[in-house]
Amino acid sequence: MSGIAMPAPDAKTLARRDEIVEDMRVIVPGEGVVAAETAMRAFESDGLTAYRQLPLVVVLPQTVKQVQRILKYCNDRNIRVVPRGAGTSLSGGALPLQDAVLLVMSRFNRILDIDYANRTVTAQPGVTNLGITNAVRHEGFYYAPDPSSQIACSIGGNIAENSGGVHCLKYGLTANNVLGVEMVLMNGEVVRLGGKHLDAEGYDLMGVVTGSEGLLGVVTEVTVRILKSPETARAVLLGFPSSEQAGQCVADIIGAGIIPGGMEMMDRPAIRAAEDFVHAGYPLDVEALLIVELDGPGAEVDHLIAAVEAIAARNGSTTCRISTSEEERMTFWAGRKAAFPAVGRISPDYFCMDGTIPRKELPRVLAGMRALSEKYGLGVANVFHAGDGNLHPLILYDANRPGELERAEAFGADILRLCVKVGGVLTGEHGVGVEKRDLMPEMFSQEDMNQQIRVKCAFDPEHLLNPGKMFPQLHRCAELGRMHVRAGQLPFPDIPRF
Repeated sequence: MSGIAMPAPDAKTLARRDEIVEDMRVIVPGEGVVAAETAMRAFESDGLTAYRQLPLVVVLPQTVKQVQRILKYCNDRNIRVVPRGAGTSLSGGALPLQDAVLLVMSRFNRILDIDYANRTVTAQPGVTNLGITNAVRHEGFYYAPDPSSQIACSIGGNIAENSGGVHCLKYGLTANNVLGVEMVLMNGEVVRLGGKHLDAEGYDLMGVVTGSEGLLGVVTEVTVRILKSPETARAVLLGFPSSEQAGQCVADIIGAGIIPGGMEMMDRPAIRAAEDFVHAGYPLDVEALLIVELDGPGAEVDHLIAAVEAIAARNGSTTCRISTSEEERMTFWAGRKAAFPAVGRISPDYFCMDGTIPRKELPRVLAGMRALSEKYGLGVANVFHAGDGNLHPLILYDANRPGELERAEAFGADILRLCVKVGGVLTGEHGVGVEKRDLMPEMFSQEDMNQQIRVKCAFDPEHLLNPGKMFPQLHRCAELGRMHVRAGQLPFPDIPRF
């Protein structure tokens, strides 16, 4: 696989593979079990393709009852399980384990209920993010969080990673737009959290589950809020001679009390790659490009566009284009949405990083990344959710050149350390997974992480769900003051440290 350390595979589980595969075929008959090595290659990684590992077996259930039976079977036999949605995760959150059942939820792909009166959609977790909007678009509604992978990423995976997107500045991330979930715990129990109502009493368990990266349970149903499409939406392209000026413009727009529907930033390498790929009409003579979208009543949008133009001019903008049609607005966004695959055309490999910083620190962090680029001898293309300080540096490297992968990993780690140093956080929407797992101590003390692990123990005492992700070290629950005994023995007496 890679240099990233993962929990040692359980020899007893590996020895029983044939038996486990046959038992899975009983639970999920037909074509729901994938066990041949060549067929499992399609599942050996998620969107973070630098790290690969074949699973023990791939299982694709279609019913909640099947999910219950799979999890209870694995729980009773001490078999690890890695949940997976569409596999678009960029942090290795769905990376398989050699001794784990890979539980793929892509066949849960139906919309169950559309309730315009309550402005909600209830869907199975395998429905794509864009699929929800497409289902309600004809009535003038949409689902606000819109990751760049929205055409492919699943709503269940969005909950696992608390995904955002270009419009999360004004309308919030997944956590702000999901109202309820049904999920199956590791012991096979089905629980429901939330519903169509806006809020609930008691502990915020929805907040615990959203962003939990498949460590607490397997989501089998999701209820989200939908919004009425704005009367008017127009996008403005603003070009700047430097990234620092563009970054200051972002801070000034927010400081003026203007909350755009979306505000994205790209630097020169990303601009060129996106323009060559999509031909969106981006200016090629600028160092940084801002896409600012204003939405709402027509008169309000006109007023805000004028205000944004004035702020941009004060920050030295050299280009200003305002969309004049819905087609042109979508073209502006098409380049940004395609930035990741576009960069793939100019570099054999790239790491897509994800960190979040206070907006005012954007110029400082951009300067720091340039210095790191020189230090490691690797290029970087920058794409940001600039309005909320969520950075997506794309580190360019060639895995076929000895040492470049390791340098790219070190470069990315230093970017995230810089984010934390200036008051930011390790991730905004991609999750921790394996990519940022070993950097958690940069942000959290051991006691902080112990508290998080106690939550994990409450849901999954045996640490069978997605082990090796998020936490740099495995712990027995008993070590954290929660004694869990089965058949007179503590679980995992020889639990590995990594």
